Amino acid sequence: MTLIPIPVRGRTVAADWVDEQLLAGPDGEPCLRFGAPVSRGTLRALVAERQRQLAAAGLGELGTVALRMAPSAEFVAVLLAAWRAGARAVLLDHRLTEVEVDRAVDRLHARVLVELVDGRPRFRQMPTVVSEGGEAMGLAAGDHALVQLSSGSTGPSKVIGRTAGDLLRELDCYARLPEFPARGERTVLLSSTVHVLGLVGGLLHALHAGVELVVPQRMTPAGILSAIADGAAPTTVIGVPFHAELLAAVAAPPVLPQLRRMVVAGELVRPGLPDAFRERYGVPLGTMYGMTETGVIATDLTGRHHPALRPVHGMELSLDEGELHIARTRSPYLGLTDPTRWSAGLLHTRDAALLDPATGRVTVLGRRDSQISIGGLKVDLNEVEQTLTGLPGVVEAVVVFADGAIEAYAATADGTALPPSEQGGTAERLRELLGRELAGYKLPRRLHLMPQLPRTATGKLLRDVVALRRQVDAAR
Repeated sequence: MTLIPIPVRGRTVAADWVDEQLLAGPDGEPCLRFGAPVSRGTLRALVAERQRQLAAAGLGELGTVALRMAPSAEFVAVLLAAWRAGARAVLLDHRLTEVEVDRAVDRLHARVLVELVDGRPRFRQMPTVVSEGGEAMGLAAGDHALVQLSSGSTGPSKVIGRTAGDLLRELDCYARLPEFPARGERTVLLSSTVHVLGLVGGLLHALHAGVELVVPQRMTPAGILSAIADGAAPTTVIGVPFHAELLAAVAAPPVLPQLRRMVVAGELVRPGLPDAFRERYGVPLGTMYGMTETGVIATDLTGRHHPALRPVHGMELSLDEGELHIARTRSPYLGLTDPTRWSAGLLHTRDAALLDPATGRVTVLGRRDSQISIGGLKVDLNEVEQTLTGLPGVVEAVVVFADGAIEAYAATADGTALPPSEQGGTAERLRELLGRELAGYKLPRRLHLMPQLPRTATGKLLRDVVALRRQVDAAR
């Protein structure tokens, strides 16, 4: 698929890229389904109306609008309207508290805040703040169309800016993947549209490629399966590993001849999950690796090479002492850039990886900061976590280092809490199985069994020790 050159007006990208790359197509062509279907003609009219309302609220070219909206046709319309106006959009998860929203809006100097009230957008003009904050954050002089707060599970969010050119280059990468949804097909999207996979791989790719995007009304196994079944076109499901775990646990799923594959990203996949998913549905569980800073980096959509992934078109990867680096001409971060994250044209992923020189494939091993020292001996918490997750009856696990010891938190297969009388025996059994595969100094000092593990808003496993311990207390 050939991308149309991006026209530039003044210091920002003109509206043309939205019209030509995302909104073009027959009026009657179905493009979105958030419960009710939305055609391209209807979406174009809605975008034009929301653009007028943004202008009336004071948003102009190079202005900043913050969106705090649940996944909906209105979210899509306001986002595209902001881009058509030459403004930049800050995406905030709709589940954030008022305090978190106010802090983000103030930090990023948003001119307008858009929220959903009774299913309709409410446009709030924010006080004008004249300070050096905007310049320091890189908003005033930047050509960014999109500003995102990364969904880190271990620390504070980073502020990341992406231009329209960045987004179009990522869409070109998706268009070159033969297994990714193409015109006339459907995508059932389970990932959040506020974050990079759901936004670009799901929403923007669907608009760009002529794919109908379907967001289930209920994110339960029954709701997801119903959304897949409610259409005859070839269907790809996009989500995080947690969603695949939910579907793989369905004892007797319906026959779904339209299902082509499921694709997951966001964290490492449990070793047995791809086989379990294929056994249930007869289609592959594809995997992807990416970052908010870059979008998609590498994929294995066929499921044949897991955990190895092939870099997407134009992605230059390298290793430095086992850490994966990505070539990037400028920093993706707004404001001062930490040189340990980006320097000399290289983005430091902080992920440990292996690169196969023969095939070019990359295997992501997990966070480099997962390596700790026990009595002078190196332990990779990712290795402990993956081994624990692979044991019988364990669906998911988190392994952390706290108070000088390794702690493990595991969820059982049936998702129910074990009574205290059984917890000890089950924990000892798991510890015994772990001891057969790992050296004694790698074994967790404490192993907690829980009905489910806490997650971030995007479905990633939370690794904050305080939150994990709080969940254990609540389960008790």
